[in-house]
Amino acid sequence: MLTIMEYEITNAIIVSDLHIGLLHFRRREFLDLVEPLDRDTTLILNGDTLDNPNKQLSRQDQDVLNFIREQSYVRTVIWLHGNHDDGYRMQKPGMIRFQRHLQIGNRLLIVHGDDFDQIMPQNQWFLRNVKRIHNLRVKLGAPPVHAAEFAKTWFPFLYRILTEEVKNNAVKCAIQNGVAAITCGHTHYAEDSLCEGVRYINTGAWTELPLCYILVAEQTIDFIIGHHLVE
Repeated sequence: MLTIMEYEITNAIIVSDLHIGLLHFRRREFLDLVEPLDRDTTLILNGDTLDNPNKQLSRQDQDVLNFIREQSYVRTVIWLHGNHDDGYRMQKPGMIRFQRHLQIGNRLLIVHGDDFDQIMPQNQWFLRNVKRIHNLRVKLGAPPVHAAEFAKTWFPFLYRILTEEVKNNAVKCAIQNGVAAITCGHTHYAEDSLCEGVRYINTGAWTELPLCYILVAEQTIDFIIGHHLVE
């Protein structure tokens, strides 16, 4: 069972896997989503908000980090760590709350998902080779898509094993913690399904389509596929 911080949250928006710093990050769409939110809406960033904390950001991506910090002065902002940004802290974090997991009563458990993944850590050699193949294809003129999108297209069976591993382990964790639903990111595979009586929602990533997020209200938890964000 995870050691999880609980919050009394009525209204929230949850996104995961922004991967700020990557060419593929949908910067404008993220800003367009957050800027008009009511001030009583909590912003929850569910892991891998930064792609690489040790990499210098472009001015545009640094502006997004500054925007997130400024948001923390007008709304609650909770930054949950994933495998890419594990342990990261801003030098000037404003009022951002950094932690690993989050639970909203018995309604929803929010975990990035790398805790439930035993496949990628045990197959780093394979992942490195997939990235090498992808990078070579890009050099030869293939579209510069995110590596996860490449893997979904060319290795769908293996990718499905990963998504099922994370989902099944996430559902077990939700049952152990007595919550009705759990949301993860990590796999870059958006879905909303019912498994063993637990609602499992994966919010995908903001490096490839579809762009997805969760809206939490007092009575509802809605999974939104944000087609309206993309022109």
